[in-house]
Amino acid sequence: MNRIKRFAKSFGLGRLVCLFLLAALVGLRIGNPAPLESMRVRTFDFYQAMKPRQATVQPAVIVDIDEASLKAYGQWPWPRTLLADLVTKLTRLGSATIAFDIIFAEPDRMSPAVAADSFRNLDADTRAQLMKLPSNDDVLADAMRRTRVVIGESGFHLPSPPSATRPPGVGFAMMGPDPRRFLITFPGVINNVAPLEQAAAGRGMVTIQSEPDGIVRRVPMVMMAQDALVPAISLEMLRVATGAGAIRIKTNAAGVNSVAIPGLELPTDRNAQLWVHYARYDQNRYVSAKDVLEDRVAPGRIGRKLVLIGTSSVGLRDIKATPIDPAMSGVEVHAQVLENVLTKSMLVYPNYAIGAELAATVLLGLTIIAVGPILGASMMLGLGALVTAGLAAGSWYFYTQHLVLLDATFPFMATFLIYLTLIFINYFREQLQRKRIRSAFGQYLSPSLVDKLAHSHETLVLGGEDRNMTIMFSDVRGFTSISELYKDDPQGLTALMNNFLTPMTNAIVEKNGTIDKYIGDAIMAFWSAPLHDPVHELNACAAALEMLARVDLLNEQRKKEAVSAGQRFIPFKIGVGLNSGRCVVGNMGSNLRFNYSVLGDCVNLASRLEGQTKSYDVPIIIGSKTAQAARGKFALLELDYITVKGKTEPETIYTILGREDVAQSESFQRMEGLFNEMLALYRRQDFAGAGEAIVRCRAAGEGFALNRLFDIYSVRIGSFQKDAPPSDWNGVFALDSK
Repeated sequence: MNRIKRFAKSFGLGRLVCLFLLAALVGLRIGNPAPLESMRVRTFDFYQAMKPRQATVQPAVIVDIDEASLKAYGQWPWPRTLLADLVTKLTRLGSATIAFDIIFAEPDRMSPAVAADSFRNLDADTRAQLMKLPSNDDVLADAMRRTRVVIGESGFHLPSPPSATRPPGVGFAMMGPDPRRFLITFPGVINNVAPLEQAAAGRGMVTIQSEPDGIVRRVPMVMMAQDALVPAISLEMLRVATGAGAIRIKTNAAGVNSVAIPGLELPTDRNAQLWVHYARYDQNRYVSAKDVLEDRVAPGRIGRKLVLIGTSSVGLRDIKATPIDPAMSGVEVHAQVLENVLTKSMLVYPNYAIGAELAATVLLGLTIIAVGPILGASMMLGLGALVTAGLAAGSWYFYTQHLVLLDATFPFMATFLIYLTLIFINYFREQLQRKRIRSAFGQYLSPSLVDKLAHSHETLVLGGEDRNMTIMFSDVRGFTSISELYKDDPQGLTALMNNFLTPMTNAIVEKNGTIDKYIGDAIMAFWSAPLHDPVHELNACAAALEMLARVDLLNEQRKKEAVSAGQRFIPFKIGVGLNSGRCVVGNMGSNLRFNYSVLGDCVNLASRLEGQTKSYDVPIIIGSKTAQAARGKFALLELDYITVKGKTEPETIYTILGREDVAQSESFQRMEGLFNEMLALYRRQDFAGAGEAIVRCRAAGEGFALNRLFDIYSVRIGSFQKDAPPSDWNGVFALDSK
C-alpha cells in the first residue's frame, strides 16, 4: 500500500487524471458523434477551399437546360419529342454516353393521344389521326435505342408499388461481407415511364444527399432502393460507357472499401460514398441545350464525351451547396464525380484513417502527460506550437500530395484538452497552496503581502530590497488616561483597542498601505511594498486624513455609549507622522523567526515626527519629501525647520490641514500666505515684524486649530527679542525630545 501511495505521489494526480481523460477521448473518437464528424468535415472543406482541384481535363460535358433554353423553347417540362431531338443531335455529335439528370415519372401530357382527349369539338377524323400517332414517350424511347442512354431514378421515403415493366437491374459482384447494411437506403424509388425504362441502356440514381449542415461533400455510388442495389447515375454511365456487365463492391468488417467496374476502382467511405474533389465553376463544362438544338455546337465539344443532360436554372431548384461553391447545380456535382474518376483525382478517406488519428492522439497525449509537468510554461507553449504545426502540415501534405484525407483536428483537440487539464490541476494545487499560506499568515501580514507570498513562495527568505517608500507611525495621545478607565476591566480595554485599531487599519489598507506592526496603541505602516505604488506619498497622506475622520466617527459613537451608561468619556486623539525616502524592505529576523518589515533613516525620522505632533498640537506632521509629492493635492502648511533628537541634518516639516478643496479655499490661502510671511521674517531675524505677523496669523487661522503653533512662535520670538540668536543662525530649531 505504501508503495502504491509513493508511486501515486511521484506519478502525480495530474498525470493520472489525464490518462483517464485520454482513454475517454479515444472512446469518443471511436463513437464518432455528430459534432466530432462536423468538425472533421469542415476541416476538409477548408482544404478544398484553399486548394481546389484543377480541372485541366474535362471528360464530361453538361447539356444545360438553362434560362436561355427555357426562353427559346418554353417553360419546363418540354415535349419529349424535343428531348428526342436533343438526344439525336448529341448522338450525331459523337457523344460516348448520354444521361438524363431528369426523371420522367409520368407520361408526356403533350403526346398526340393525350392532346386529342383534351380538345373539345374535335372532328372524328382528326381525333382518329392523332390517336394513331406514336406517343412522345415512344419517340424519345426510339431516339434512346439508337445510342447509349442512362436515365435517372430517385430514392423515395415511402415504398413504391412493384413495376411489372421494369427491366432487370444491373448485376453486382460482392467481395467480402454483405454490403447492404452499410449502404444508404430508401424504402422506395421513383422510376421513369415504361417505354423509357425499356429503351434505356442503364438506370442510375440521381439522388444527392446533403449532410446535416446542408453541404454536399460525398455522393453515394451504390444505394439500396426498394430492397434492390442501385448504382449512382455517374457510376452507371461509366459502366455503360465501358460495356461492363456488373459492378463489384469490395467490403470488410468496417464497411465498404470501394466499388469498381473493369479498369476503374472508386475508393469510398464505409457507406459506399465517394468524397468529391471539387474544382471551381468553369463555364466550359456547360453547353446550352438551345445551342445543341440549333446546331451551333462544334463536334469536338461533345465527341467521345460523357454527356449529362440537366439544368442550372434556379427556377427548377436543382442547386446544391458544396465546400467551394454555395450554389452549384446538382448535375455539375455528377459531372465532377465523373471528372474525379476519369482523371484519377478522387479524394480518399481510408478506413485506416481512424487508426492513424487515434495513434497520433495517443502518442501526443502520452508525450504531453509525460513532459507537461516537467517543462516550463514557455517550453510547453513551444511544444504545443510544434505539435500543432506538425499535425497541420502532415494533414495538408497527405491532402495535397496523395489526395488522402486525414483529420488533424481531433488529435490537436485531444492533446489541447489534456494540456488544459494539466494546467487546471496545477492551478488547483497552487490555489490550495496559496490558501494554506493565507491561512497561516493572514492574521499577521497585510492582505497584499499575503497575496504576494501566496504567488511567490520564494519570497519567504531572509533579505531585503532597496526601495523608495513612505513610512507612517501613529499613536494615541493620552492613552494612559483612557486605559485607566478600564483598570478593572482588561477585557473591555482589549475590545476598545480592537474597535479602534480596526477602522485605523482599514483606512491604511484601503489606500494600499501595508501594516508593519501594532505596538500597543501605536501602528507602524508603509507604502510601496511589497507592491510598487507610484503615488505612495499621496496614498499615505489620504490614509492619514481618513484615519482622523474615522477617529471622529468612533468618538461620536463612544460618547453616546458613555452618556447612556453614565460613564466618563475620554475621546481618542491620534498623532500621525509621515516621511518618505529610501528604505530597505524585506524579511528581517533570524533563521527561526522573521517578519516583513522596513529599515532606514527615513523610518526613524517618521517615528520622531509622530512624536512631535504632541509638541505642535497638530494631528499630522510630514517630512519634506512627502510634502514635495503632495503639494497641490492637499492643504499643506510648513511648520518648522528642525533637527530631531539624535540627528544633525535639519528637516522642513509640514502639517496637513485638509484635502485639495481646503487647499483651494480662500481662507486657507490667506492664512498660509500670512504664516509663510511670518516664517520669512522670523528666519531673517526680523523678530519685531514676525511678532506683528503672528498676530495677523491668529486672526486668519481661526477654524484651523493652530493656536498651539502660534503660541510656540510667539514664545520663540519673545525669547529671541531678549536674547538674539548667533549671527550664523539659519532658522533651525533643535528639538531636545523625541
